[in-house]
Amino acid sequence: MVQLLAAAFTMGMLGSFHCVGMCGPLALSLPLSNNSYWAKFSGAFLYNAGRAVTYAVFGLVFGLIGQSAAFFGYQQWLSVILGALIILFILLPKRFTAFRGTNAITRFFESLRSALGKLFVKKNYASLFLIGLMNGLLPCGLVYMAVAGAVATGAVSNAVLFMVFFGLGTLPVMWSIAFWGNFVSNGIRQKIRRAYPYMMMLMACLLILRGMGLGIPYVSPKMGMDKKEAMHCMPVPD
Repeated sequence: MVQLLAAAFTMGMLGSFHCVGMCGPLALSLPLSNNSYWAKFSGAFLYNAGRAVTYAVFGLVFGLIGQSAAFFGYQQWLSVILGALIILFILLPKRFTAFRGTNAITRFFESLRSALGKLFVKKNYASLFLIGLMNGLLPCGLVYMAVAGAVATGAVSNAVLFMVFFGLGTLPVMWSIAFWGNFVSNGIRQKIRRAYPYMMMLMACLLILRGMGLGIPYVSPKMGMDKKEAMHCMPVPD
């Protein structure tokens, strides 16, 4: 479990440099109060706390899916399928973007961006927290990758913790962006952005290995029981 949470935190921490380019402009535009360092500090924290809450909800929802799959014995297949989908997304991104159009999902994100714009006019702690909540709902490949990892845990509690630690991993960089401004140079951001597909590919391979159940500790543990183990676990009739 410790290794799982460490992986989630590391994914969030490394991926947050990618977030600088995607969500950095939003974080730099936050309606933070400049009356005191404490007001600015707490405002930046509340914004990121909102994102973490949304990620935890994702963990709850998708953890239920993963737990249901594990209950019916499909966890390994689900892990392999998620890994394969990530690889397809990396290799054939245009196939996925081709589905974008005027549909319910597009309208939802448009209304979400509109609501975000209205919140930026207000300068209070509640609006900053709500901005964080809504920001967590915006399309993000890194979040999708974390969700795939959460589903593969096979338990709701593990999935929630996975997403929370993923959110905590993004906190240092994203909070610093909101508080200190754009402190990460464009050159570093470009390097991280180029490394991002490789991170996704590594995650996909780990998901596939996990689903294969090769008996490798921490990487590809055996899932479920074989027939002999199942027979031992069956109650003995009186």
